[in-house]
Amino acid sequence: MTILLLGSGGREHAFAWKMIQSPLCEKLFVAPGNAGTAAIATNVAMAPTDFEAIKTFVLQENVKMVVVGPEDPLVKGIYDYFKNDESLKDIPVIGPSKLGAQLEGSKEFAKEFLMKHNIPTAAYDSFTAETVEKGCAFLETLQPPYVLKADGLAAGKGVLIIQDLEEAKTELRNMLVHEKFGAASSKVVIEEFLDGIELSCFVLTDGKSYKILPTAKDYKRIGEGDTGLNTGGMGAVSPVPYVDAVLMEKIETRIVKPTIEGFQKDGIEYKGFVFIGLINVKNEPIVIEYNVRMGDPETEVVVPRLKSDLVELFLSVANQKLDEFTLEVDPRSATTIMVVSGGYPEEFEKGKVITGLENITDSIVFHAGTKLDNENVVSNGGRVLTITSYGDDFQQAIKKSYQNIDKLNFDKMYFRKDIGFDLL
Repeated sequence: MTILLLGSGGREHAFAWKMIQSPLCEKLFVAPGNAGTAAIATNVAMAPTDFEAIKTFVLQENVKMVVVGPEDPLVKGIYDYFKNDESLKDIPVIGPSKLGAQLEGSKEFAKEFLMKHNIPTAAYDSFTAETVEKGCAFLETLQPPYVLKADGLAAGKGVLIIQDLEEAKTELRNMLVHEKFGAASSKVVIEEFLDGIELSCFVLTDGKSYKILPTAKDYKRIGEGDTGLNTGGMGAVSPVPYVDAVLMEKIETRIVKPTIEGFQKDGIEYKGFVFIGLINVKNEPIVIEYNVRMGDPETEVVVPRLKSDLVELFLSVANQKLDEFTLEVDPRSATTIMVVSGGYPEEFEKGKVITGLENITDSIVFHAGTKLDNENVVSNGGRVLTITSYGDDFQQAIKKSYQNIDKLNFDKMYFRKDIGFDLL
């Protein structure tokens, strides 16, 4: 079959890398893709949110499945667009409906869903520019640190954690009145701070049954020791060493099952990934957030650990036969280290020539922000490359990734040297 994959990051390169291993995948198109996907599939210069262009392309190329990587097309309703179009309705889209995508598209919608289905989460309230002073009063009722979340999509950067009350009030006004995150922060959710260790639980569902994928933990801060600004993610580890059978059982019974049952009760069509951001507070899992797609860079450690055929897995989701699928997982650890542009997540330069890619051994390079410029692979984003390795444990895997990063070079290249530091 011919498959179209939407997106251009490390997540999509990892999907593409796995999907082309399937005998079911005859041809893979990636829109818009990057230099990494160009080497293994066919890139198409098309925005993942340009539904009209996607429709024309899908019909022209006889595409039989669309896999959606990023959240934007899902929040904008690509699943519904296909379902409601006579010529597209038989082509499965791997991703939730527009209503389901609100779990990521609106922090408030997600909190209401969690509360309604008795899924453990932090206490919260939400505010707009009109109620900003009520928000400031609500902050006074909480203990520091204070958690402010832009309600809409802010590319992973719309969450602020602030120690000082006056600074929290100032930032709340910046978000609501001065539109710090644009339309994404026209509404802000204020949440109680939970102290614990974060982890990601990835679930694939066909709307009725589900499979829990390997656990992973990513590292969001730019600086070592988890300091500095939040990024899209600087590295990841899978499995998470401290997640034992007892904690996993709590996650499944208290969070995963009620989430999937909640979709059915609320009439939410959902055939795709549910990324559940959790915090482990004294061995009790509590939901911080939902995302409606796989995480990045977590995909780059989760997908390499799947031994099962990914295309076959997606087909079982499309046909609501996931309960008949046996998911096989590689018992080894996988880690990934993100190599980024100097200055990221603030101002950075693009177009830096990357050298040393041909010298990588015993690791997988997934391209994130790259493109081809004549014969050269050049940087084309903040997060540029991610280096994934296997090992008997995460320390061994991390060591391999760092050894290979030493072979790479581009101007102002930066990476964290302490991924996994908190797991030792």
